[in-house]
Amino acid sequence: MFRKNAVFVAAATVIGVMAMPAQAAEVTLTGASCFPIGSPVSKPFEAVVNEVNKQGKGVLQIKMVGGAPAIGSPFTLTQKMAKGAYDMVGCTEAYFGNVLPEAPVLRFSDYSYPELRQNGALDYMQKLFNAKGLQFIARHHTFGTFHLYTNKKITGADLTGMNIRVSPVYTAFFKSLGATVQTSTIAQVYTYMENNTVQGFGWPLMGWIPAWAKVTKFRVDPGFYDGTLHTLVNLKKWNSLDKAQQGLLNKVGLMFEGQADPASDGFKALAKKQKAWFESNGVKTIALSGAARDKWVSAAKAEGWKEVLARSPEHGPKLQKLFTK
Repeated sequence: MFRKNAVFVAAATVIGVMAMPAQAAEVTLTGASCFPIGSPVSKPFEAVVNEVNKQGKGVLQIKMVGGAPAIGSPFTLTQKMAKGAYDMVGCTEAYFGNVLPEAPVLRFSDYSYPELRQNGALDYMQKLFNAKGLQFIARHHTFGTFHLYTNKKITGADLTGMNIRVSPVYTAFFKSLGATVQTSTIAQVYTYMENNTVQGFGWPLMGWIPAWAKVTKFRVDPGFYDGTLHTLVNLKKWNSLDKAQQGLLNKVGLMFEGQADPASDGFKALAKKQKAWFESNGVKTIALSGAARDKWVSAAKAEGWKEVLARSPEHGPKLQKLFTK
């Protein structure tokens, strides 16, 4: 009798275990930044990683393996991630436009990100990301609009005779206003400004290297485009995650996206603080107005979309309808 009961209990235990939902083991993703670890432009992604690790104990963790350029060119980081070298990156779209030709639309949208999620614009972009082996999570940070910073006073929207340090974000825009352009690493900006190799450079309102104030006299208003950072995941790795793990990444991504909304009180306070810092460090404001301002703004928008439409004749026109008012 005891033997029969023991067999019955053992069988019932096995059946019960089989009926229980499987508990997925904690998964660790490798993460990489498109900027030097610890730099002002890398810290927002590092904050995302820290938050995921804080909330994801037992579910999902991210191990940072480094940042560009120490682990390679920032322009190849997302390419490598799409092929499986890393699982996740924090990057500006300026550095993954060579993977996704339509990426620049993320910087000159007329809509907020919540609106882009509602009107189908980000759904459309997600399909394009997926086709390249990527999963878009969120815009986890913005440094505000880009500006021209210069050591030469300008009075209008004419940059003829000036050599400007550029990234792909605003190369076409500055060239359309007559500037010659020069590429460089972030570390070279100070030296190039100091020795007059360049007379200006483009950069967002925030995420500044404080030492640049020593070689910079003016910030030109208005700003243009949006200095965005995005969280992307390798699509194959994303599909291997369970719902809880995917949900955690989306939850944290949206939390940071909300905090980075330029319309939020928190962001407005940071922008005000940064402008005050410029003034106290001798970087004065050149505020274009009237026809000069109109030319500046229209040139930025026209050159940005011209580039996208040329690179993506199939998707560009559809994206223009979704991203512009």
